[in-house]
Amino acid sequence: MRLAKYLAHSGVASRRAAEQLIASGRVAVAGECATNPALDVDGSSGVTVDGESVAPEGLVVFALNKPAGVVSTARDTHGRPIVTDLVDSDRRLYPVGRLDADTTGLILLTNDGELANRLTHPRYGVPKRYRVTVEAPIADAALDALRSGVLLEDGPTAPAKVRRVGEATLELTISEGRKRQVRRMCEALGYRVVALERVAFGRLALGGLAPGAHRRLSAAEVARLRTAPLDRG
Repeated sequence: MRLAKYLAHSGVASRRAAEQLIASGRVAVAGECATNPALDVDGSSGVTVDGESVAPEGLVVFALNKPAGVVSTARDTHGRPIVTDLVDSDRRLYPVGRLDADTTGLILLTNDGELANRLTHPRYGVPKRYRVTVEAPIADAALDALRSGVLLEDGPTAPAKVRRVGEATLELTISEGRKRQVRRMCEALGYRVVALERVAFGRLALGGLAPGAHRRLSAAEVARLRTAPLDRG
């Protein structure tokens, strides 16, 4: 198995992050610094990261309903609550993508670097659906603008799928992953977001999972995330 893939399967980091670990000289094989992410290794190769031995572990994926105020990282230097603290697991989990601290809803945690890469890399365009509440009634023209794409400071967005669910509430599906994108799209049209919840990631829906609760995905659900055609509808 290639070294970067071995690290991803060991729950150390995603494949791309594993390649960065290797490039920074933090990975050794049999006591020697390894700089080639394609180096062939196995469980007997003596792979270490920062001097600690690593080995592939069973892959797991959890769905978590992230509450407000919890940050979507595996560690935080400011002492804020983090998503991995909400899942009781002996695996080294990390979140798949991020939600802002004040955004709630569905986030996945896993030690499967390959799956995390597939779900977050821009070339796959995995759709994410959000329920958005703004502070004023939404005009039809604003919905049309969201469906056409909104000009932001970092360029125009791709067209979004939009469904009105209330006078000031809509469901918005995007396949991009820019920082605070949904909030910025609405603000660019003059609407301040007062509540934002992610209700679906790809073909996985939040469902009735309570805030702060989590569940381990079944093998069938993980297979759907990994291999099924993406659901953009």
